[in-house]
Amino acid sequence: MSRIALLGGGFSTDADGVLDDWVLGRARASRPNVCFVPTASGDAPAYIEKFFDAFRARDCEPSVLPLFRRESSDTALRDVLLAQDVVYVGGGNTANLLAVWRVHGVDRLLREAYAGGTLLCGISAGANCWAEGSHTDSYGPLTHLPDGLGLLPGSVCPHYDSEPGRRSSYRAAVARGALPAGWAVEDGAAALFTDGRLTEAVTRSPGARLYRVRADGEAGAVEEAVPCRLLGG
Repeated sequence: MSRIALLGGGFSTDADGVLDDWVLGRARASRPNVCFVPTASGDAPAYIEKFFDAFRARDCEPSVLPLFRRESSDTALRDVLLAQDVVYVGGGNTANLLAVWRVHGVDRLLREAYAGGTLLCGISAGANCWAEGSHTDSYGPLTHLPDGLGLLPGSVCPHYDSEPGRRSSYRAAVARGALPAGWAVEDGAAALFTDGRLTEAVTRSPGARLYRVRADGEAGAVEEAVPCRLLGG
């Protein structure tokens, strides 16, 4: 069973930790090993410290995988990633993240971990990276990025409700075929995919939504809201 979680929040944006608790509850171990991968932010020290502040207090074994000042061998890198129950990828620049991962072979190791049952998850760029393509501001203006690990069929758009232009730009990219049909995640929502199929949709706030967006065959796009379970409700 291979699983991916797309997060519209977490320790970097929410004070309540609801979505992070939801992720840990889906790990295969009762006290999971959780590795934070902050590549998209350039391994920003403040981001790493925020992760540790949030996860040291939880029933898990937190760690971080830095790549900009890498010290581990290829063998050690593989051992670290394959020992994780959860790989949690932070936000930042999706295009840079993918390029760095490929240089270091992390893309191949994550595929191996995914096949072995490690839960892969992340927010923003950390959600984009798992799909075939995504909607991103990696190059400045909002645009489509027809590139990703392809572990999740289709495309992903984060921040669907919170960043000006996201909704219309993503719909336009799907409508013209620049991106395949996919999933638009509003801030506060999250989705779990098992073997590429949506198996759970949740939200930390009543107004947050997850949408399925597809071309309508008439040069437009349609979005379908997915029912979400309110966490703690």
